[in-house]
Amino acid sequence: MPDILLRENDGAVAMLTLNRPDQLNTLSEELLTALQDELDRIAAEPATKVVILKGAGRAFCAGHDLRQMLGKRQAPDGGRAYYIELFAQCSRLMSTIPRLPQPVIAEVHGLATAAGCQLVATCDMAVAAETARFGVNGVDIGLFCSTPMVALSRNIGRKQAFEMLTTGEFLSARQATDLGLINRAVPEADLAAETRALADKVTSKLGSAVRIGKRTFYEQLEMTLDVAYEHTGRVIAENMLHPDTAEGVRAFLEKRPPDWPD
Repeated sequence: MPDILLRENDGAVAMLTLNRPDQLNTLSEELLTALQDELDRIAAEPATKVVILKGAGRAFCAGHDLRQMLGKRQAPDGGRAYYIELFAQCSRLMSTIPRLPQPVIAEVHGLATAAGCQLVATCDMAVAAETARFGVNGVDIGLFCSTPMVALSRNIGRKQAFEMLTTGEFLSARQATDLGLINRAVPEADLAAETRALADKVTSKLGSAVRIGKRTFYEQLEMTLDVAYEHTGRVIAENMLHPDTAEGVRAFLEKRPPDWPD
């Protein structure tokens, strides 16, 4: 059997590929486990500065593996314990991504539906092919996308999110850009290059500053205005004391590139 998750390292960028193309990269429990394990490894790798997450075949990710889920209905409890653990496992994964020290960029083509759309919304940034489509269409089969709703409603406006959740209608890549679900839509032929260009731009920055910034970005979102300013004031003061930051400031003032470690 082929590996359901592929990893390729290229410099400071780790590229993870969901590799269940015949199943449109649906998130089976095995794929969730593989992705969680790999992200946990990456979190401890200071040499890795950015993660690109993409899908093999015709789609980015078509959500959970419904065939696998339906098979669990034969359990004595109707699958209740399994479903509770499955969605807890998925929620752990989705919570891991914003807490990962490295920025994660979704490279999206084809479909990103239900938990696949949740995965896009959870990533720190997203670049999509102009032909990509995004939906939380579980309502079409009687399964409201409650967990995908968490990430979606934190990316786009409430009314737009609620309409998507209750109608099952899809967004085009252009609509997804306009609403803030993705950063940009590009021609499909340029998708990999555009995503990599974004990753390379991030890797060119001081890694410690990006890690501090990502952590603080998500922390301050949960705070009131005054608390957020107090917290970020302390963070930026500590950041300013970092020797590599001092080198960056000196380089700016001297109009030269900073001499930072790789």
